[in-house]
Amino acid sequence: MKNTRHAKILEIIKNEDIDTQELLAERLREAGFDVTQATVSRDINQLGLLKKPGGINHYKYVAPESKETIFESKFNNILRETVTNAEAAGNIIVIKTYPGMANAAAAAIDHVAKNRIVGSIAGDDNIFVVTRTVEEAELFTDQINESIYGY
Repeated sequence: MKNTRHAKILEIIKNEDIDTQELLAERLREAGFDVTQATVSRDINQLGLLKKPGGINHYKYVAPESKETIFESKFNNILRETVTNAEAAGNIIVIKTYPGMANAAAAAIDHVAKNRIVGSIAGDDNIFVVTRTVEEAELFTDQINESIYGY
């Protein structure tokens, strides 16, 4: 039964923009599954579902494509929650965060972008990231801004 329910969840999130556990539970009940919010929450964790931007100030559940996608999603979540602005200056990126959040954001950047950056230094509310080239700094800044602003 669980495998069938998991398959239905993946089908639902593929075909609809589902942004809450409650909405997912409702769709499952409409499909004939007797579920509670707790069951849906466990299913989401077991399937490794992620929330990705689905528009301006809107997120939706998606299935992870690979382990790399999971890390990318976690990176994006950390950025959305901590970063307020990113700007390239030559091959250095200056990233502004909410107070006390720079270390978390820098750790995510270091982990996910370790092959793309030379390194980073975090203070309380800003991070300096050094890239090998100006072009890489601009590309990485665009990626960060896309993560936090959705464009």
